[in-house]
Amino acid sequence: MNANIMLKEDITPVGSDYETVRQVIEILTVEYRDQPSLETIAAKLSQSPTQLQKTFTRWAGLSPKAFLQAVTLDHAKRLLGQERLPLLEASIEVGMSGPGRLHDLFVTHEAMSPGEWKAKGAGLQIRYGFHPSPFGLALIMSTDRGLAGCAFADAGEEKACFEDMSRRWPNADYIEDSTATAPYASRIFDPAKWKSEQPLRVVLLGTDFQVRVWQSLLKIPLGKAVTYSHVANDIGQPTASRAVGAAIGANPISFVVPCHRAVGKSGALTGYHWGLTRKRAMLGWETGKV
Repeated sequence: MNANIMLKEDITPVGSDYETVRQVIEILTVEYRDQPSLETIAAKLSQSPTQLQKTFTRWAGLSPKAFLQAVTLDHAKRLLGQERLPLLEASIEVGMSGPGRLHDLFVTHEAMSPGEWKAKGAGLQIRYGFHPSPFGLALIMSTDRGLAGCAFADAGEEKACFEDMSRRWPNADYIEDSTATAPYASRIFDPAKWKSEQPLRVVLLGTDFQVRVWQSLLKIPLGKAVTYSHVANDIGQPTASRAVGAAIGANPISFVVPCHRAVGKSGALTGYHWGLTRKRAMLGWETGKV
Protein backbone atom coordinates (compact mmCIF):
# COMPACT_ATOMS: atom_id res chain seq x y z
CA MET A 1 0.00 0.00 0.00
CA ASN A 2 1.23 3.51 -0.78
CA ALA A 3 2.43 5.04 2.49
CA ASN A 4 0.88 8.34 1.50
CA ILE A 5 -2.63 6.82 1.42
CA MET A 6 -4.24 7.02 4.82
CA LEU A 7 -7.36 5.10 5.80
CA LYS A 8 -10.03 7.32 7.32
CA GLU A 9 -11.10 4.63 9.77
CA ASP A 10 -9.76 1.29 10.93
CA ILE A 11 -12.80 -0.99 10.73
CA THR A 12 -11.06 -4.17 11.89
CA PRO A 13 -13.29 -5.62 14.60
CA VAL A 14 -11.53 -6.05 17.90
CA GLY A 15 -12.30 -7.58 21.28
CA SER A 16 -15.89 -8.56 21.96
CA ASP A 17 -17.09 -7.09 18.64
CA TYR A 18 -14.83 -9.44 16.72
CA GLU A 19 -16.09 -12.45 18.67
CA THR A 20 -19.70 -11.40 18.06
CA VAL A 21 -19.18 -11.05 14.31
CA ARG A 22 -17.31 -14.35 14.16
CA GLN A 23 -20.07 -16.21 16.01
CA VAL A 24 -22.84 -14.72 13.87
CA ILE A 25 -21.03 -15.65 10.66
CA GLU A 26 -20.50 -19.18 11.97
CA ILE A 27 -24.19 -19.56 12.88
CA LEU A 28 -25.38 -18.25 9.52
CA THR A 29 -22.90 -20.39 7.59
CA VAL A 30 -23.58 -23.63 9.45
CA GLU A 31 -27.30 -23.27 10.18
CA TYR A 32 -28.48 -21.55 6.99
CA ARG A 33 -30.91 -24.40 6.25
CA ASP A 34 -32.90 -23.37 9.35
CA GLN A 35 -32.98 -19.73 8.17
CA PRO A 36 -32.37 -18.45 11.73
CA SER A 37 -33.95 -15.10 12.56
CA LEU A 38 -32.11 -12.18 14.12
CA GLU A 39 -33.95 -12.86 17.37
CA THR A 40 -32.86 -16.51 17.37
CA ILE A 41 -29.21 -15.58 16.81
CA ALA A 42 -29.35 -12.86 19.45
CA ALA A 43 -30.79 -15.28 21.99
CA LYS A 44 -27.99 -17.77 21.31
CA LEU A 45 -25.41 -15.05 21.94
CA SER A 46 -27.32 -13.53 24.87
CA GLN A 47 -27.44 -10.15 23.16
CA SER A 48 -30.05 -7.58 22.23
CA PRO A 49 -31.31 -8.06 18.63
CA THR A 50 -31.01 -4.32 18.01
CA GLN A 51 -27.44 -4.09 19.26
CA LEU A 52 -26.45 -7.27 17.42
CA GLN A 53 -27.86 -5.87 14.18
CA LYS A 54 -25.87 -2.63 14.60
CA THR A 55 -22.61 -4.39 15.50
CA PHE A 56 -22.75 -6.92 12.67
CA THR A 57 -23.80 -4.37 10.06
CA ARG A 58 -21.04 -1.99 11.12
CA TRP A 59 -18.26 -4.54 10.77
CA ALA A 60 -19.58 -6.80 7.99
CA GLY A 61 -21.05 -4.07 5.81
CA LEU A 62 -24.44 -5.79 5.55
CA SER A 63 -27.13 -6.98 7.94
CA PRO A 64 -27.32 -10.55 9.29
CA LYS A 65 -30.41 -11.11 7.13
CA ALA A 66 -28.62 -9.93 3.99
CA PHE A 67 -25.62 -12.12 4.85
CA LEU A 68 -27.93 -15.12 5.30
CA GLN A 69 -29.57 -14.42 1.95
CA ALA A 70 -26.15 -14.32 0.30
CA VAL A 71 -25.12 -17.63 1.89
CA THR A 72 -28.44 -19.24 0.92
CA LEU A 73 -28.21 -17.97 -2.65
CA ASP A 74 -24.66 -19.25 -2.99
CA HIS A 75 -25.68 -22.75 -1.89
CA ALA A 76 -28.76 -22.68 -4.13
CA LYS A 77 -26.65 -21.75 -7.16
CA ARG A 78 -24.31 -24.65 -6.41
CA LEU A 79 -27.19 -27.13 -6.08
CA LEU A 80 -28.94 -25.93 -9.23
CA GLY A 81 -25.75 -25.59 -11.24
CA GLN A 82 -23.04 -28.08 -10.28
CA GLU A 83 -25.33 -30.71 -8.77
CA ARG A 84 -28.23 -30.09 -11.19
CA LEU A 85 -30.93 -30.57 -8.56
CA PRO A 86 -34.51 -29.69 -9.53
CA LEU A 87 -35.68 -26.32 -8.21
CA LEU A 88 -37.98 -27.82 -5.58
CA GLU A 89 -35.29 -30.12 -4.20
CA ALA A 90 -32.79 -27.27 -4.09
CA SER A 91 -35.25 -25.03 -2.25
CA ILE A 92 -35.88 -27.74 0.35
CA GLU A 93 -32.14 -28.30 0.78
CA VAL A 94 -31.47 -24.64 1.57
CA GLY A 95 -34.44 -24.32 3.92
CA MET A 96 -36.60 -22.14 1.70
CA SER A 97 -39.69 -24.36 1.48
CA GLY A 98 -41.74 -22.13 3.75
CA PRO A 99 -42.28 -21.37 7.43
CA GLY A 100 -43.37 -24.16 9.71
CA ARG A 101 -46.72 -24.48 11.38
CA LEU A 102 -48.75 -27.16 13.12
CA HIS A 103 -49.70 -30.18 11.08
CA ASP A 104 -52.18 -28.97 8.55
CA LEU A 105 -54.77 -31.71 8.91
CA PHE A 106 -54.93 -31.49 12.72
CA VAL A 107 -54.95 -35.27 12.83
CA THR A 108 -55.90 -37.24 15.90
CA HIS A 109 -54.83 -40.85 15.76
CA GLU A 110 -54.84 -44.15 17.55
CA ALA A 111 -53.01 -47.38 16.84
CA MET A 112 -54.36 -50.88 16.63
CA SER A 113 -53.08 -53.18 19.37
CA PRO A 114 -50.14 -55.50 18.55
CA GLY A 115 -52.57 -58.42 18.63
CA GLU A 116 -54.88 -56.77 16.14
CA TRP A 117 -51.97 -56.03 13.85
CA LYS A 118 -50.64 -59.61 14.03
CA ALA A 119 -54.08 -60.84 13.00
CA LYS A 120 -53.48 -59.06 9.66
CA GLY A 121 -56.92 -57.47 9.73
CA ALA A 122 -58.90 -60.54 10.80
CA GLY A 123 -62.33 -59.42 11.99
CA LEU A 124 -61.73 -55.92 10.60
CA GLN A 125 -64.15 -54.43 8.09
CA ILE A 126 -62.52 -51.97 5.67
CA ARG A 127 -64.57 -49.87 3.29
CA TYR A 128 -62.85 -48.43 0.24
CA GLY A 129 -63.41 -46.22 -2.76
CA PHE A 130 -61.51 -44.26 -5.42
CA HIS A 131 -61.82 -40.48 -5.54
CA PRO A 132 -60.27 -37.65 -7.57
CA SER A 133 -57.46 -35.73 -5.91
CA PRO A 134 -54.80 -33.15 -6.90
CA PHE A 135 -52.38 -36.07 -7.27
CA GLY A 136 -54.38 -38.55 -9.35
CA LEU A 137 -56.95 -41.06 -8.19
CA ALA A 138 -56.89 -41.53 -4.44
CA LEU A 139 -57.80 -44.87 -2.89
CA ILE A 140 -59.38 -44.14 0.47
CA MET A 141 -59.86 -46.90 3.06
CA SER A 142 -61.73 -46.53 6.33
CA THR A 143 -62.87 -48.55 9.33
CA ASP A 144 -65.49 -47.70 11.92
CA ARG A 145 -62.62 -46.17 13.93
CA GLY A 146 -61.42 -43.78 11.23
CA LEU A 147 -59.23 -43.40 8.13
CA ALA A 148 -56.99 -46.44 7.67
CA GLY A 149 -55.54 -46.01 4.19
CA CYS A 150 -54.79 -43.44 1.51
CA ALA A 151 -53.00 -44.46 -1.68
CA PHE A 152 -52.69 -43.16 -5.24
CA ALA A 153 -53.10 -44.52 -8.75
CA ASP A 154 -53.13 -43.31 -12.31
CA ALA A 155 -56.05 -44.23 -14.57
CA GLY A 156 -56.03 -47.96 -15.30
CA GLU A 157 -53.98 -48.79 -12.19
CA GLU A 158 -56.87 -49.03 -9.78
CA LYS A 159 -56.75 -52.83 -9.43
CA ALA A 160 -53.02 -52.91 -8.80
CA CYS A 161 -53.34 -50.10 -6.25
CA PHE A 162 -56.08 -51.91 -4.35
CA GLU A 163 -54.15 -55.18 -4.36
CA ASP A 164 -51.06 -53.41 -3.05
CA MET A 165 -53.00 -51.95 -0.14
CA SER A 166 -55.11 -55.00 0.66
CA ARG A 167 -51.98 -57.18 0.93
CA ARG A 168 -51.11 -55.23 4.06
CA TRP A 169 -54.16 -56.63 5.86
CA PRO A 170 -54.99 -59.81 3.92
CA ASN A 171 -57.50 -61.14 6.46
CA ALA A 172 -59.74 -58.07 6.52
CA ASP A 173 -63.20 -57.94 5.01
CA TYR A 174 -63.15 -55.39 2.16
CA ILE A 175 -66.31 -53.62 1.03
CA GLU A 176 -66.36 -51.22 -1.90
CA ASP A 177 -68.30 -48.22 -0.62
CA SER A 178 -67.29 -44.88 -2.14
CA THR A 179 -70.22 -43.19 -0.37
CA ALA A 180 -68.64 -44.02 2.99
CA THR A 181 -65.13 -42.93 1.96
CA ALA A 182 -66.11 -39.75 0.07
CA PRO A 183 -66.24 -37.57 3.23
CA TYR A 184 -62.64 -38.56 4.02
CA ALA A 185 -61.47 -37.64 0.52
CA SER A 186 -63.22 -34.30 0.81
CA ARG A 187 -61.57 -33.55 4.15
CA ILE A 188 -58.08 -34.62 3.09
CA PHE A 189 -57.75 -32.64 -0.12
CA ASP A 190 -59.71 -29.49 0.71
CA PRO A 191 -57.59 -27.08 2.82
CA ALA A 192 -60.72 -25.14 3.75
CA LYS A 193 -61.76 -28.20 5.79
CA TRP A 194 -58.49 -28.54 7.73
CA LYS A 195 -59.95 -27.35 11.04
CA SER A 196 -58.56 -27.98 14.50
CA GLU A 197 -62.04 -28.14 16.01
CA GLN A 198 -62.93 -30.97 13.61
CA PRO A 199 -59.91 -33.30 13.71
CA LEU A 200 -59.55 -36.08 11.19
CA ARG A 201 -59.46 -39.41 12.99
CA VAL A 202 -56.79 -41.80 11.75
CA VAL A 203 -56.22 -45.45 12.63
CA LEU A 204 -52.60 -46.61 12.33
CA LEU A 205 -52.25 -50.29 11.42
CA GLY A 206 -48.63 -51.40 11.78
CA THR A 207 -45.90 -52.69 14.06
CA ASP A 208 -44.96 -50.70 17.16
CA PHE A 209 -41.82 -49.42 15.40
CA GLN A 210 -43.75 -48.42 12.28
CA VAL A 211 -46.38 -46.58 14.32
CA ARG A 212 -43.69 -44.61 16.16
CA VAL A 213 -42.15 -43.59 12.84
CA TRP A 214 -45.54 -42.56 11.42
CA GLN A 215 -46.31 -40.57 14.57
CA SER A 216 -43.02 -38.72 14.07
CA LEU A 217 -43.97 -37.93 10.46
CA LEU A 218 -47.16 -36.29 11.74
CA LYS A 219 -44.98 -33.67 13.46
CA ILE A 220 -43.51 -32.37 10.18
CA PRO A 221 -45.16 -29.03 9.37
CA LEU A 222 -46.68 -28.12 6.03
CA GLY A 223 -44.04 -26.77 3.65
CA LYS A 224 -41.14 -28.39 5.50
CA ALA A 225 -39.06 -31.51 4.98
CA VAL A 226 -36.84 -33.54 7.33
CA THR A 227 -34.29 -36.30 6.81
CA TYR A 228 -34.67 -39.97 7.71
CA SER A 229 -31.95 -39.48 10.35
CA HIS A 230 -34.03 -36.68 11.90
CA VAL A 231 -36.96 -39.08 12.25
CA ALA A 232 -34.65 -41.76 13.67
CA ASN A 233 -33.40 -39.32 16.32
CA ASP A 234 -36.95 -38.21 17.07
CA ILE A 235 -38.05 -41.76 17.95
CA GLY A 236 -34.92 -42.39 20.00
CA GLN A 237 -33.28 -44.74 17.46
CA PRO A 238 -30.44 -42.62 15.98
CA THR A 239 -28.73 -45.58 14.29
CA ALA A 240 -31.92 -46.92 12.67
CA SER A 241 -32.13 -44.65 9.62
CA ARG A 242 -32.43 -47.60 7.23
CA ALA A 243 -35.23 -49.20 9.26
CA VAL A 244 -36.92 -45.80 9.49
CA GLY A 245 -36.74 -45.53 5.70
CA ALA A 246 -38.45 -48.92 5.36
CA ALA A 247 -41.20 -47.90 7.81
CA ILE A 248 -41.74 -44.64 5.93
CA GLY A 249 -42.06 -46.60 2.70
CA ALA A 250 -44.69 -48.82 4.32
CA ASN A 251 -46.86 -45.90 5.47
CA PRO A 252 -50.45 -46.87 4.56
CA ILE A 253 -51.94 -43.37 4.90
CA SER A 254 -50.01 -41.38 2.34
CA PHE A 255 -50.26 -37.58 2.32
CA VAL A 256 -52.19 -37.51 5.62
CA VAL A 257 -49.24 -39.10 7.40
CA PRO A 258 -46.77 -37.02 5.36
CA CYS A 259 -44.12 -39.52 4.35
CA HIS A 260 -43.53 -37.32 1.26
CA ARG A 261 -41.93 -34.75 3.59
CA ALA A 262 -39.08 -37.14 4.47
CA VAL A 263 -35.95 -36.77 2.34
CA GLY A 264 -32.48 -38.28 2.09
CA LYS A 265 -29.46 -37.10 4.06
CA SER A 266 -28.32 -34.77 1.28
CA GLY A 267 -31.82 -33.34 0.86
CA ALA A 268 -32.52 -35.48 -2.23
CA LEU A 269 -36.14 -36.59 -2.53
CA THR A 270 -35.13 -40.29 -2.77
CA GLY A 271 -37.87 -42.85 -3.35
CA TYR A 272 -41.62 -42.67 -2.86
CA HIS A 273 -43.99 -45.61 -3.00
CA TRP A 274 -46.39 -43.78 -5.32
CA GLY A 275 -43.71 -42.25 -7.56
CA LEU A 276 -41.24 -39.35 -7.29
CA THR A 277 -43.28 -37.24 -9.70
CA ARG A 278 -46.22 -37.44 -7.31
CA LYS A 279 -43.94 -36.64 -4.35
CA ARG A 280 -42.68 -33.51 -6.11
CA ALA A 281 -46.26 -32.53 -6.93
CA MET A 282 -47.29 -32.89 -3.28
CA LEU A 283 -44.41 -30.80 -1.99
CA GLY A 284 -45.03 -28.13 -4.60
CA TRP A 285 -48.77 -28.09 -3.89
CA GLU A 286 -48.14 -27.73 -0.16
CA THR A 287 -45.57 -24.98 -0.64
CA GLY A 288 -48.22 -23.01 -2.48
CA LYS A 289 -50.54 -23.34 0.54
CA VAL A 290 -48.07 -21.94 3.07
